[in-house]
Amino acid sequence: MGGLSSEREVSLSTGNSVVEAMIRKGLKVFPIDVDRNIANNLKGIDLAFNALHGTYGEDGCIQGLLEYFKIPYTGSGVTGSALAYDKLKTKEILKFHGIPTADYEVFYRNQKQHIKRNLNLPVVVKPTNQGSSFGVSIVEKENQWIQALENAFNYSNEIIVEKFITGKLLAIGMNGEQPMPIVHIRPKSGFYDYEAKYTSGKTEYICPAKLSEKEAHKCKEVSKNVFKVLRGRGFPRVDIILDNENTPYVLEMNTVPGMTPTSLLPMAAQEIGMNFDDLVIEILKTAQLDHGVPS
Repeated sequence: MGGLSSEREVSLSTGNSVVEAMIRKGLKVFPIDVDRNIANNLKGIDLAFNALHGTYGEDGCIQGLLEYFKIPYTGSGVTGSALAYDKLKTKEILKFHGIPTADYEVFYRNQKQHIKRNLNLPVVVKPTNQGSSFGVSIVEKENQWIQALENAFNYSNEIIVEKFITGKLLAIGMNGEQPMPIVHIRPKSGFYDYEAKYTSGKTEYICPAKLSEKEAHKCKEVSKNVFKVLRGRGFPRVDIILDNENTPYVLEMNTVPGMTPTSLLPMAAQEIGMNFDDLVIEILKTAQLDHGVPS
């Protein structure tokens, strides 16, 4: 947990909540705040619960190190983590498999002075490899465009500009290939940014989401497909916008979703009678390696 990314504080919150749950369950726990000495700190560890959000934790890096040491870990494997964390690769894979995702363009820092947008406003501007909405902006007016680019390029050399989809923001936790109850996210500001995510009272959450049986079925089927094509494992979360014509547009799959008692995945688990501590244990049971069993 913790780590070196911009999501350090969020990761510490997740990690501490998970540690407390494991202690309540009587497990022997060794919390590791990840730093440059992580390879030495892994000595003696039998199994890793990955609560490390952001760069190095969700992009395949820590997964590769754990594979090298033959320590089973929770969440997606090396390739699955790398694909899901890279928003551009995610969109390319979704497009290839015919899974709905918003139209998009890609721009690079070295062409910043010559960027010409083809999509009409409004658009969403985001880095290709960040979480927790860091560097993300909604551009509704031309005078917001340059600042949105600067904001995104602060976090990545490569950015995505995608068509803004109006609709219901939905989060679908996955228990393996099986979707959990859907959470409808309703930020009071209209934009689910960092403040809306982590400030109490800024967002309303409805679980289960008030959807028709057909809408819910369509969203869950799309989530199953996303889990499959992005090589999901364990308990990831698929984020979707259900537009006004009932098309579920996929935003991303989060392979290390937040795990505090008020996070979205525990909220969905609670709806099916699984409390936070039990959810932590169930996630722990899914820990594995990409390449065989520990030696």
